Amino acid sequence: MLSPVAITMDNFQQIILEDSKSKWLLLQFFVPENQACAQTTQILSTAVQPYAQHLTYAQVNCNEQQQIAQQFGIQSVPTVMLIKDAQPVDGFASVLDAAQVEEFLVKHLPRPEDELLIAAQEQLNAGDIQGAFTSAQQAYALAPNNLDCQYMLADCQIDLGQIDAAKALLSSIGLADQDNRYQVLQGKIELALQAAESPEIKALQAQLAEEPENKQIKVDLAVQLHAAHQTEDALALLFSVVSEQLDFGEAKKLLLDMINALPDGDALKSSYRRKVYSLLY
Repeated sequence: MLSPVAITMDNFQQIILEDSKSKWLLLQFFVPENQACAQTTQILSTAVQPYAQHLTYAQVNCNEQQQIAQQFGIQSVPTVMLIKDAQPVDGFASVLDAAQVEEFLVKHLPRPEDELLIAAQEQLNAGDIQGAFTSAQQAYALAPNNLDCQYMLADCQIDLGQIDAAKALLSSIGLADQDNRYQVLQGKIELALQAAESPEIKALQAQLAEEPENKQIKVDLAVQLHAAHQTEDALALLFSVVSEQLDFGEAKKLLLDMINALPDGDALKSSYRRKVYSLLY
C-alpha cells in the first residue's frame, strides 16, 4: 500500500501548485473519525500503487487544515480530486469500491501494462528481443486477459523460439478475439517450424540416427537448432554431451552462451542453470 502525503500550508505550494505540473495529484479530503474516509483511504492506498510513477497520492485532514478545505470548497467527506497543473480535472464525493476507483483512474492515467507494451514494442523495433520479452511478460502478469498483452507475449515467445508456449497462449484466445494479429502470429509459427526442418538440420538428424553416440554431431546439430530458435532441443543436446564429457570441444561454452542468452525470468534459463551448477559442483 502507498502511504499518502499529508498536505499542510507548509507544503501546499510545492505539492499542489508546483508538483502537479509534472505529475498527477490524487487529493483526498478526510476526517480521521469518519469510517467512510477510512474505507476510502484503504482502497486508494492500494489502487494508486501501479500508478506511482505518474501520480502523487496526498491527503488533507479537514480538522487540521480547514483553510485548505475551504479553499477547495469541500462540503462533505470523503471527497477525492484528481489534479493536474494545479487544477481539479475530475473527482468524486462518495465511497467507491476498488473497481470503481480503478475505472476512475484509468480514465486519466496510462495503465502500467500499456506502458510496458509500448516499451516491448520499442525494444522489438530495436532488435532487443530479450528486453521485449521481459517487458511483455511483466505486462501479461499485470493483465493476463488483455488481448494486447497476450499477442505481444506470444510474438516475443515466437522470436525466442518458445513455439510451444506461443501456441498454447494463442490457443487460449477465443474465436471472436482472433484478429489479424492472430493470423500473423500463426504464420510466424509455421515459418519457425519450417526453419526447424531445414536441410542442414535434417542431414545432421540423419547422421545422429546412424551414430547416436557421436558427440560432435550432437554439438553441430545443437548449433543449427539454436539458430532455428529450437532452443530447448539445442540445450538438451549440449547438456547430454557435457554430462558425458565436460571438456568436449566447445560444448560447455556453447551451452553456457545459450543459457545466458535466454531472458531473465525464463523457466528454461533457471532450469538449465541449476543443471549445469549441479554438474560443475
